[in-house]
Amino acid sequence: MAKSATLYRMVTNEHICPFGLKSKDLLKRKGYKVDDKPLTSREETNAFQQKHNVDTTPQTFIDNKRIGGYDDLRAYFNKSEPGQQGTTYTPVTAIFAVTLLLAFAFSYSTGFALFSMHTIMLFVALTMGVLAIQKLRDLYSFSNSFITYDLFAMKVVRYAYVYPFLEAFVSIGMIAGLSAYIVAPISLFIGGIGAVSVIKAVYIDKRELKCACVGGDSNVPLGFISLTENLFMIAAGVWMFIK
Repeated sequence: MAKSATLYRMVTNEHICPFGLKSKDLLKRKGYKVDDKPLTSREETNAFQQKHNVDTTPQTFIDNKRIGGYDDLRAYFNKSEPGQQGTTYTPVTAIFAVTLLLAFAFSYSTGFALFSMHTIMLFVALTMGVLAIQKLRDLYSFSNSFITYDLFAMKVVRYAYVYPFLEAFVSIGMIAGLSAYIVAPISLFIGGIGAVSVIKAVYIDKRELKCACVGGDSNVPLGFISLTENLFMIAAGVWMFIK
């Protein structure tokens, strides 16, 4: 006998509840036949909530027993909480992985060897560019996080607002092949200060901080990843002068 569930979810011209769609999808993946009951107006939704003494929709019923919303449904099926919980390296891992693949793709399309210094420098430049974009999405939040550990930004707060633009400039300059005398000093400056700041905050002072490398609203812990970003900048600056 097929398992069945009844799902009440909000579906109006102005709003389609994403959690209703996710609840429906989860039920189907678990082998349930879903009796979908869309609530097509705010008035209908309010009446449903009042009748069942609930504050939110969607609401799932299985065997005439109310399970609850999407989070409750996940718990019913012994699934973990949705979304990222606590500190995570997922954002920066995604950035590094995609920029590495992009570097391979650009090298391949332009006839360079995949495993070459050109590819490595392209990877560094692309990574810096994407990380700069992450910071520029919300300069205010980035600055709030950055000034808590960057030694220069602690002294000159406005530097926190300039830093992402400098990082973006180095990224663009490297890809464009601008003179090393224009790009490399900036790369060495921001990378050097950043590396010293991270080493002091994490490895000497033993502070537990969130990394501003992917923006001020991230849950990426300050440490190896941020230090890697800064070492990338230092290496890129040195290589530009050598080249």
